[in-house]
Amino acid sequence: MGKATTCILAIESSCDDTSAGVILDGVVLSNIIASQAIHAKYGGIVPEVASRMHQENISLVVDTALKEANVALDELDAIACTTGPGLMGSLTVGLSYAKGLALSLEIPFIAVNHMRAHVLSHFIDDPKPPFPFLCLTVSGGHTQVVLVKGNDDFEVLGQTLDDAVGEAFDKSGKLLGLPYPAGPLIDKMAKLGEPRFKFPIPQIEGLDFSFSGVKTAIMYFLRDETKKDSAFIEKNINDICASIQHTLVEILTRKIIIAAAQYGIMEIAIAGGVAANSGLRDKLTSLSKEYNWNLYFPAMQYCTDNAGMIAMAGYLQYQAGNFSSLNTKPYVRGM
Repeated sequence: MGKATTCILAIESSCDDTSAGVILDGVVLSNIIASQAIHAKYGGIVPEVASRMHQENISLVVDTALKEANVALDELDAIACTTGPGLMGSLTVGLSYAKGLALSLEIPFIAVNHMRAHVLSHFIDDPKPPFPFLCLTVSGGHTQVVLVKGNDDFEVLGQTLDDAVGEAFDKSGKLLGLPYPAGPLIDKMAKLGEPRFKFPIPQIEGLDFSFSGVKTAIMYFLRDETKKDSAFIEKNINDICASIQHTLVEILTRKIIIAAAQYGIMEIAIAGGVAANSGLRDKLTSLSKEYNWNLYFPAMQYCTDNAGMIAMAGYLQYQAGNFSSLNTKPYVRGM
């Protein structure tokens, strides 16, 4: 490859996926993800295990990303890396690796906010949403409605007060006896069922979310029904999944309807791992026709945690001359 105008290596290690990718002049050339299946046996992410697995995976993932992009280390112009939010141990592995590489190559280091990167994943492929737009960012750790006015101009309008929606999916699945992560399985089973069981919609003021009450209602519902019939879950699993998904999607979409009307915005984007949920996609597609919204979804590979979105965020920061100190520290929370 000839010398590029801007070539950046990106690293993502905020939770349990080790990912590396390369972007060349705004085009993502590689996006390699190593997932950690080991957490399934624990029913959730074990932070200490996650950080150790990142240490084992990161060199190979970076090497594979560079080879797939056909890029050599001396062709890189900068190293971008997730700095937060996320698990402190996991973030530290990626951040230490990225800063060490930037220092050894004598090129700039770019600290990237994980949540902003989810939003900016919409600029990897066409069509790209015009500013301003609303982004519903939904994942295992976060649920937010964000007003996006520019590449570096974000305003969080609402966020979860307790559990994130992805966590609500996974915890509900655990109550049903489903393996972790349960979200994709609930989505799959929901397609085979009907949402005939009713769960409460939290009445939270403004644009904030709450999912803990729904989770508790599901727990008590299953407890009461299995007392009557020990095989209740097995007999009704598809309908239960459909009902859970319908309720969680309803909570999310009601807030987007309010936000779009309140701010007079017709450009609606969705990002994060739960953006892959078919029930949410179908509901938003239906609402977009009803309200004349222009709807934007990232490609599936850019929904879950990935380095492609970190690469795009890093590229935009590079273009703006927004570089970071090698003293940058990881952080657990923050937009």
